[in-house]
Amino acid sequence: MAACFMLRRVSANLTSSLARISHVHVLSPAGVMGKSCFRRDLSQTPRFCTALKYTDKHEWVRVENGLGTVGISNFAQEALGDVVYCGLPDVGTKLSQSDEFGALESVKAASELYSPLTGEVTEVNQALADNPGLVNKSCYKDGWLIKMTISVPEELNSLMDEAAYERYIKSIED
Repeated sequence: MAACFMLRRVSANLTSSLARISHVHVLSPAGVMGKSCFRRDLSQTPRFCTALKYTDKHEWVRVENGLGTVGISNFAQEALGDVVYCGLPDVGTKLSQSDEFGALESVKAASELYSPLTGEVTEVNQALADNPGLVNKSCYKDGWLIKMTISVPEELNSLMDEAAYERYIKSIED
């Protein structure tokens, strides 16, 4: 906080000095201070997003407004290596929790994908057909796999939160 205050002060002094030297209109110190280093969009920070839930097969699901977005965890994509193919289900496919719904193939291995919840596939990430490497580059954002309805919301209780998933990873690595 002190560093931010000092930066504001230096910025304000520099702005005043530049205005006198160049005789041109620049942002006022108040305008510069309005661009606070503390301002951030809370919807973009993980703490304020809907929490991810994880399976023991390394899939994650983020549920928003009754719709689940499914992907694989960072641990899984690192273990797979460079993903070169994504086999995903058709829209309308009905899935039960733990049903196999597709596969990922990498230069190292192939891995089946399992549904974290019961529901129906409403959307498939079409970008993965042309660029399956998105799973490696952005497994929690652009590299999502499917979106699905949630038929049995209680199933979320059987999934791990982030802390439990981290403990699970440590237990299988030992």
